[in-house]
Amino acid sequence: MTALLPEEHIEQKILLIRGHKVMLDSDLATLYGVPTKRLNEQVRRNIERFPEDFMFSLNNQEVALLRSQIATLKVGRGEHRKYIPYVFTEQGVAMLSSVLNSRRAIQVNIEIMRTFVKLRQLLINHKDLAKKLHKMEKGYDQKFKVVFDALRQLMTPPTSTSKRKIGFL
Repeated sequence: MTALLPEEHIEQKILLIRGHKVMLDSDLATLYGVPTKRLNEQVRRNIERFPEDFMFSLNNQEVALLRSQIATLKVGRGEHRKYIPYVFTEQGVAMLSSVLNSRRAIQVNIEIMRTFVKLRQLLINHKDLAKKLHKMEKGYDQKFKVVFDALRQLMTPPTSTSKRKIGFL
């Protein structure tokens, strides 16, 4: 069976906000082939299916950061979002398939769930690799310490989170 959407296309839409892997309502609506307004309308009609750990609204600071990162603000009257966007966790995306009853929504949900599972598996494999490296390091003498230090440095994500802002101050 061929995938409805390329996996990389879905991966690019997954964001890390408040420590959760989430997808924006507008990105999901695009994938499902429905207007964002209709997707949110269905969510509001079935709000009891979306507790806080399935879906939440962004705060003003997160919206401003998101706009600056992906340039969602367009020029012209009525060209930008009127309401603060919702974001959906993996469980929230799964719940969307029960709210949106189209065939495309079901197929897109399957692809999104597969992508979330793949990302989780990559994270688990990364932890396993770190454990194996630590075990190997104990078995070898100091001659290989430099090699193990270099590998560990490559495996750790960059700690610097401060990014220079672009634009006029």
